[in-house]
Amino acid sequence: MIDLELIEQCRGGNFTNFRKLVELTSPYAFSVALRMLGNEAQARDVVQETLVTIWQKLEKIKSAEVYKTWIYRIVVNKCYDHMRRVKRNPEFNVNETTWTMISNTVSQAPSAELENREISKIITVLTQKLSSKQKAVFVLSDLEGMTNDEISEIMGLSKSSVKANLYHARKSISEKVEKYL
Repeated sequence: MIDLELIEQCRGGNFTNFRKLVELTSPYAFSVALRMLGNEAQARDVVQETLVTIWQKLEKIKSAEVYKTWIYRIVVNKCYDHMRRVKRNPEFNVNETTWTMISNTVSQAPSAELENREISKIITVLTQKLSSKQKAVFVLSDLEGMTNDEISEIMGLSKSSVKANLYHARKSISEKVEKYL
């Protein structure tokens, strides 16, 4: 866990302790970025951008409790920025062939590891058409296991807005599953 002493040492320019902070922060930052963006390379880029922002703005953190929420907020915002850039120049279009390929691959998966990778691909495809807010709320709630209160704080949304976005995201994904799988 990240404590205030570690944060204070990093503020003082201690690069060794910043490396520890990076090691503690990177896994959950990467998890959110990967689930929101669906692309490992893009998720790594977002995590790197997040770590640069952390280094630049670490002096604003007043307590260790706020740190994790602050990091999630940065990652989500960096993902939003990336999705806006990608939206201008789309690289991936979901079509009937893609759905068929995913469905066939999942049904023939010989091992649990392959199944997990394929399920991850399915979730990525299913979330591609969600709005940015719905995608972020879905990832933070259903994939990262956060509470509505935490999501509300991270995203700066009211609790009712978090619930509404989560409802619509789940409904949209459910409809896609019924239609294509």
